[in-house]
Amino acid sequence: MILLYDNNTDYVIDDETFDLMNKCIIESLNLENFTQNVEISLSIVNNEEIKEINNLHRNIDKETDVLSFPLLDDFENIDYNTNHPIPLGDIIISIEKAIAQANEYNHSLMRELCFLTVHSMLHLLGYDHMEKAEEEIMFKKQDIILNKLNIRR
Repeated sequence: MILLYDNNTDYVIDDETFDLMNKCIIESLNLENFTQNVEISLSIVNNEEIKEINNLHRNIDKETDVLSFPLLDDFENIDYNTNHPIPLGDIIISIEKAIAQANEYNHSLMRELCFLTVHSMLHLLGYDHMEKAEEEIMFKKQDIILNKLNIRR
């Protein structure tokens, strides 16, 4: 797996948190039996930057906690016979929203960043939560991944 990591903020993500976020990505792939070599981009941004990206790509002029930009929509017809990693997509997390939500939900920032990473990874892997049935499936998978890594509220 290739993880392209970019922190566009002054907030320092410590090694322990970053390592756990990386494990969340790997465990998300494992849960889906996605064993192919992949490339994922993970960016940490501030509220202003995520608001701009949200407005540009979704026409929603407000900040959000995480944005997911999947590059695949057809997992059935992927060319696995390539020597190059399969680009799954981009994860963009607002550190300011993550901090606020960690405080709101009374858990650690590490837990919130891991939750947002898993949530976004499931989007990259084709899951959504627009309908109740989809939401139940996606949220159950989130819980499985976080529980397996012992990441609790």
